[in-house]
Amino acid sequence: MAVITISRQYGSGGDEIAERVCDILGYTYFDKNLIAKVAAEVGAFKEEQIVDISEDTYMMRNFMERLFGGRRIKVQTGALGGAKASQIQSLDGEQGVILMRSTIMRAYQHGNVVIVGRGGQAILREQPGVLHVRIAAPLGARVMRVKERKNITLGEATDLTRSKDLATETYLREFFEIDWNDPLLYHLTINTGRFDIDGAVEIIVSALSRLKTVKLGLT
Repeated sequence: MAVITISRQYGSGGDEIAERVCDILGYTYFDKNLIAKVAAEVGAFKEEQIVDISEDTYMMRNFMERLFGGRRIKVQTGALGGAKASQIQSLDGEQGVILMRSTIMRAYQHGNVVIVGRGGQAILREQPGVLHVRIAAPLGARVMRVKERKNITLGEATDLTRSKDLATETYLREFFEIDWNDPLLYHLTINTGRFDIDGAVEIIVSALSRLKTVKLGLT
């Protein structure tokens, strides 16, 4: 069993690439639904059991909301008389990272999963059997993709792309003490300004087959 982490610049096509890799390999995409399922298994907080992650209805305002897909955590806690009570709880940055570390490690133990973003390249950095991929593209190409996908102006697409990249870079630096752009964090970097989606998928699948032939744990 192997795991792929994909770190992508905003607008580089990383999500679509991840989905196609999952289709070809029969892997599971580490999406919001899987996060909820695995988070329920790990019980990341003391004296609290995560029983649900429900969709939030408000707009994403910061990176932690973006990280968890605009969700809040419903936890089950002890109450007087031994009864159980559920409540909706927002996560701060530190709590969110604790939960995500536990959740990603459990997904890694299951194997055959593609983890997009969420600090996967940092959390699983020293783990064997993991292929770390970075998807990048020139800013101009990414802005045009975002403009077309979101149906917004060129200026809006530029601002959105820059802000998303800055949020990711800041989050990884503050919570994992890594430089998002450090090439040594990744086994493979693909420029989708040069390769189309299908080409990027073929490269990743080929690299994964090669990873299985070398001694696990080597970087």
